[in-house]
Amino acid sequence: MMRILFFVAIAVLAWKLIVGRWPWEPKSKMRAQALSRARKLLGVSAAASREDIIAAHRRLVAMVHPDRGGSNDQVHEANAARDLLLNQLPHDLPAP
Repeated sequence: MMRILFFVAIAVLAWKLIVGRWPWEPKSKMRAQALSRARKLLGVSAAASREDIIAAHRRLVAMVHPDRGGSNDQVHEANAARDLLLNQLPHDLPAP
C-alpha cells in the first residue's frame, strides 16, 4: 500500500513539474491568468475592443521590434498576446 501511495505522489509531482498546475486545478484558471498577462503586456482593459487591442499591439511591436533594439521573442510574445485577446472576443461581430 505504501508503494502505491509513493508512486502516486511521484506521479502528481511530475504532473505539476511538466504541466505547471496540479492535476485537480481547472484549466480555466490557467486561461484566466494567460488573458490577464496578455492584457497587461498590451496595456488594455478587459473591456477592450478589437480596435483597442490591435492599436495596442501596433504600439508595442513598434517599441520591441528588432530594428528598434528589441528581439524576435518580444515580437512573438506580443503577437501571441494579441491573438489570445482577439480570440476571446465575441465572434458574432463582423470583422472590419
